[in-house]
Amino acid sequence: MPKRKIIKFDEEKCNGCGLCIPDCPEGAIQIIDKKARLVSDLFCDGLGACIKACPQGAISIEEREAEEYDEKKVMANIVKQGENTIKAHLKHLKDHGEAVYLKQAQKYLKENNINVSLEKEIPGYSAKNDACGCLGSKIMDFRKEPKLSAGITKLGQKSQLSQWPVQMKLVSSLAPYFQNADLLIAADCVPFAYADFHEDLLKEKILLVGCPKLDDVEIYKEKLEQIFKNNDIKSVTYAHMEVPCCFGLLEVIKNAISMSGRKIPFKDVTISIKGEKIA
Repeated sequence: MPKRKIIKFDEEKCNGCGLCIPDCPEGAIQIIDKKARLVSDLFCDGLGACIKACPQGAISIEEREAEEYDEKKVMANIVKQGENTIKAHLKHLKDHGEAVYLKQAQKYLKENNINVSLEKEIPGYSAKNDACGCLGSKIMDFRKEPKLSAGITKLGQKSQLSQWPVQMKLVSSLAPYFQNADLLIAADCVPFAYADFHEDLLKEKILLVGCPKLDDVEIYKEKLEQIFKNNDIKSVTYAHMEVPCCFGLLEVIKNAISMSGRKIPFKDVTISIKGEKIA
């Protein structure tokens, strides 16, 4: 059974108020014995929409072995709860950038002749203005947007960043910008050391950033495996410093590619502490 993010309840803090239940249209939470319980791993998407509703701070997200989330089975459960629950679920998926699950949900509705449109049926929703609670982790794709002057240096260089977020811990493995992407994984010191980072390494690539010395590389391994399994990645480049600790992520990336079962071209780039590309 694979590991994935899933909600966790602190029984000592939970007072059984049930305020978390409306924010879980998937139906994964019930009040049992006066406590909120996760009744089905299958229905919990691990995005944590219920967390903000808990006045006791009793809900968190953990990473553990759990049954894979199944959007088709979730939809079968949701449609029984009526139109408003369907709307809430679709908006939930859209707000968190879960494009793959959203398409699966819409396909289920179409196959079962249930007419619920995002723009027409979700109050306040606009396709041009997704509302995610946290700007720091909201999925954004800049590739089709014109480069703004704020992203251009005095020397006329343009920022080549094409998506958000970039921190490996924050990205969703199902973010739409991963499909058919050339992926750049950069140790987080590299952009500071290498002056030509944007033009030479980042241009036309999707970026992931992490620190192989200070972060838990096991989390990175699992995240990368999911990204490689769930998307058609065209190539992977790992850019890191020449210091020994930066090489810790090299084998993790290679192993994640191998575990995905896909043949993905891989390139290793080393930057010196003086800012020179040496390999």
